[in-house]
Amino acid sequence: MSTATVLSRASAGLQAPEVRVEVHLSPGLPGFTIVGLPESTVREARERVRSALITSYFEWPDHRITVSLAPAEIRKGGGRFDLPIALGLLTASGQLTPQATANRECYGELGLDGSLRPTAGMLAAVQAATAQQRVCALPATGANTLAQLPGSRLIAAPDLLTLCAELKSKTPAVLSGSSLPDQSGSYPDFCDIQGQVAAKRALEIAASGGHHLLMTGPPGAGKTLLASAMPSILPTCTPQALLEQWLIRDVLGLEPTWCRPFRAPHHSATGAALIGGGANAHPGEVSLAHQGILFLDELPEFSPRVLDLLRQPMEQGTVTIARARGANTYPARFQLIAAMNPCPCGNAGQQEPPCRCSSELVSRYQNRVSGPLMDRIDIHIGLERQQTAALLTHQAQGEHSAAIKARVASSWQRQWDRQGCLNAHLDARALLLHCSLETPVRQWFEDACDRLQLSARSVHRTLKVARTLADLAEAAVVGENHLLEGLSYRPRPHDK
Repeated sequence: MSTATVLSRASAGLQAPEVRVEVHLSPGLPGFTIVGLPESTVREARERVRSALITSYFEWPDHRITVSLAPAEIRKGGGRFDLPIALGLLTASGQLTPQATANRECYGELGLDGSLRPTAGMLAAVQAATAQQRVCALPATGANTLAQLPGSRLIAAPDLLTLCAELKSKTPAVLSGSSLPDQSGSYPDFCDIQGQVAAKRALEIAASGGHHLLMTGPPGAGKTLLASAMPSILPTCTPQALLEQWLIRDVLGLEPTWCRPFRAPHHSATGAALIGGGANAHPGEVSLAHQGILFLDELPEFSPRVLDLLRQPMEQGTVTIARARGANTYPARFQLIAAMNPCPCGNAGQQEPPCRCSSELVSRYQNRVSGPLMDRIDIHIGLERQQTAALLTHQAQGEHSAAIKARVASSWQRQWDRQGCLNAHLDARALLLHCSLETPVRQWFEDACDRLQLSARSVHRTLKVARTLADLAEAAVVGENHLLEGLSYRPRPHDK
């Protein structure tokens, strides 16, 4: 009888719990059994591993084989355990020495010809192994990308035979991680957007404080173009933020992107697509937009039930997906940029062409977005259709995105130095501490809020926007002019 143990990791959302792959060879009728709560994809590993060993010129052990994936209470899925099972069989049968896999973790799916294939969620495994100061053995495909993880050490090979040769070597070729790459992204420049000065100002304010924003205007007013230009004025991500984005995308098997995300799901998206879900509680669009923009065009066309699911992640910056197999928590600190028409035909408030919708139809259309969700959007801005003469000019108008980005970055720095977060993320106590008002201004603001019948949440969000306006103006104290502009971005009672 002989045993062998190879280290690997399971996948549980953004976490990668350690799994010990224990292989036991015993006398008796030949058989192959996997225990330890394996899913069907893991139970099917027998045929993949057997074919891979034979085609790689190794011997298949003619014994009763038992593979235990410990700890048993963690559910194991995917093809990542093919490689550690194969290496465990080779070690237990004496075809590979125990030193070859000592202090090393292994993950990868095996092809019938012995080739190695990557699986989803390998970044979380490499990150956890790096924290334990272990070397990772994995497929060559995608290894160069994983090697960009700072501190990582990887042994990569295209097939099982080559990997075993590297593991046996006294000096295996190890890919070492250094730093994440520079960010890059191609977005429209603000100077190329004709007109819409008020909307550009609102977008700068939203970017400076991390505020959610809603644009209402007729078709063709430029709402989608303005939203797509928003990432061009956001400061570059920190390495930690880039790593969080990479982890989320890796869970879904997506390639990493090195810039702030811009997600624009279609209005037919389900709740599971937007928030996350499925049998394995995978992340949704709100998590894919983490540290970036979630753009919802034609907002009333989304299902009201789906839109209301946004309320919790908008407040907390995280989303928890609970399923029978377990619950996974994903970051969802996104900026919501939404756009909608004023009515079904889109011409309400326009002289030409006239609106064809009845008041009842307009009210029903606008009420598809619930009041609590509208209340959570800090800035509401109306857009007008641009004149044809302005659209036909090729001359750049206004500032370049780079100049606006510099002001936004300076505002962010003031907020982080003062309170450790952006203004939009201040809780009630910190908000009152950092947005203290002088007595005359306070009395004026209280009267204005009472006249406008603002809710408590609307009052707080107006204060946050005013604090951002003061930061943009490099003012230490929030003044009446900042509050007045902040109030102008709140929807009127008849607009809700």
